[in-house]
Amino acid sequence: MKIQTVALVAGSLLALSACSKNDAPVTSAPPLGPGAIAGTVAADRNGDGYVDGYYTSDGIYHPVQGPPCPPPPPPPAPPRSGERG
Repeated sequence: MKIQTVALVAGSLLALSACSKNDAPVTSAPPLGPGAIAGTVAADRNGDGYVDGYYTSDGIYHPVQGPPCPPPPPPPAPPRSGERG
């Protein structure tokens, strides 16, 4: 009698295990950050931690081109005090 009970419990557990699924629920994609382009992958080619460009879905690399850097400030004017020649 005990073997029949154990077999019945084991069979029911095996049958019920097919019903359980541990699939993650499907959610929408997170919102894109500022400056992100949908459908692309960011690329850091030189490893400095800043995004240098991006790859499109067809595998082509596109470098990020920003505005040119501003010119450096002019040198400070000479002081008005001191020895005068």
